[in-house]
Amino acid sequence: MTGARQHGRPDQATAPCLTLQAILRRKNFTLDLDLTLPGQGVTALFGPSGSGKTTALRLLAGLESQARGLICVQGEVWQDNAQGIFRPVHQRALGYVFQEASLFDHLNVEDNLKFGFKRVPLAERQHAWNHTLELLGIGHLLQRWPHELSGGERQRVAIARALANSPRLLLLDEPLAALDAPRKTEILFYLERMQAELNIPVIYVSHAIDEVARLADHLVLLDAGKVSASGPTAELLTRLDLPLAHGDGAGAVLSVTVLSHDSDDHLTTVNFSGGTLVIPKQPAAINQRLRIRVQARDVSLTLEKQTGTSILNILSVTVTALTPDSPGQMMVALDVGGGTLLARITSRSAHLLGLVPGLALFAQIKGVAILG
Repeated sequence: MTGARQHGRPDQATAPCLTLQAILRRKNFTLDLDLTLPGQGVTALFGPSGSGKTTALRLLAGLESQARGLICVQGEVWQDNAQGIFRPVHQRALGYVFQEASLFDHLNVEDNLKFGFKRVPLAERQHAWNHTLELLGIGHLLQRWPHELSGGERQRVAIARALANSPRLLLLDEPLAALDAPRKTEILFYLERMQAELNIPVIYVSHAIDEVARLADHLVLLDAGKVSASGPTAELLTRLDLPLAHGDGAGAVLSVTVLSHDSDDHLTTVNFSGGTLVIPKQPAAINQRLRIRVQARDVSLTLEKQTGTSILNILSVTVTALTPDSPGQMMVALDVGGGTLLARITSRSAHLLGLVPGLALFAQIKGVAILG
C-alpha cells in the first residue's frame, strides 16, 4: 500500500468524525483497518490477545510512523500518506490512558493535572478545571501524592490528566485491567458519567465483555489484525454468526426507561420497545435511561404464556434464527419489539418446541444484570 485506500477515502469536507484506514506490516503480523467510527460516545475494540487492539490505539496516537493510510478525527486530518501528511504525537489533540496510571510521582495530584491544563491555550480549553474535578470525583485528592492514592483513584486522576489536555480523542487501553472488582465498579461509574457528558469520541480497549456491554455504544471486533465486525454493540452481541453470541457468557443488551419503584418489594419497573420488565430496585429517577444485560442462559421459552410461576418477566417474542451452540445446546435469536434477545436452550427442547424462524412464543427471563 502506498497511501490511503482510494475506495474508502471520504470527502474531507463531509468527513466522518473518526476515520481510520491504515495498514501496518511487521515481520509476523499485519494490521489492516478500514473503519468509520462515531464522533462521540464509546467505541470498544475487542478481541483476543495479539489481535491488534493496542496497535490500533498507537496508530491513532501517531506512535507507528511506518503505518500507511488515513486518520481523520472530527474533520481534522492527522495522517494522510497520499497527501504527505503525518502529525507527530505532540501535534495530535488526544488523551491516552494506559493500564498503569503512570502519574508523575514527584508531583501531587493538582500539579499532575495542571501539567497538561496549563499547556492548552485558554481559547482552546474544552473542559473547565472544576468540571473535570467534579466529573471524576477527585476534588478532594488535589493535595495527595500518587503513592497515597488507591488504584482506582490513580486511574481517575490519570483520566482527568488526559482530559486536562482538551483532547479531540480519548484513548483508554485496558484502564481497569490492574484493578480489583470493587475498584473496577468505582471506575465504571465515572466512565459512564464521562460517556454521558463528553462530546468527544472515546476508543476503549478491553478483554472484558461485561465492561464493553456496559460502556460501549459501538463495538469493533478484531481478529489477527483484521476487522471481523463493526457496529452497534447491542447488535453485535446478538449476531449468531459471531463468537460473542455463543457460549455460557452470551447475552443481549437492552436500553430501558425507569417507569416506577416498589419500595415494599424493592423492585423497579422499566419499559422498552418489547414491553416491561421488573428488576431489582435501582437508585434511578423516573424516566431515567438504564442499560441492562440479559444472559442467554437466563432465558427460557414456552409456547403458551405461563401462570402460577415465580418468574416475573414474560415477553412475547418471535424466533428469528437459531444455530447449534455447544454439544447438545442451541442458541436462539428472538425479536422482541424490534430488539433482540438470546436464549440458550437444549437441542432437545428446541426440537420439542418445534422452533423455526417466524414462530411466535414467549420468553421467560429469570435474571437481569444491571449495567448502568
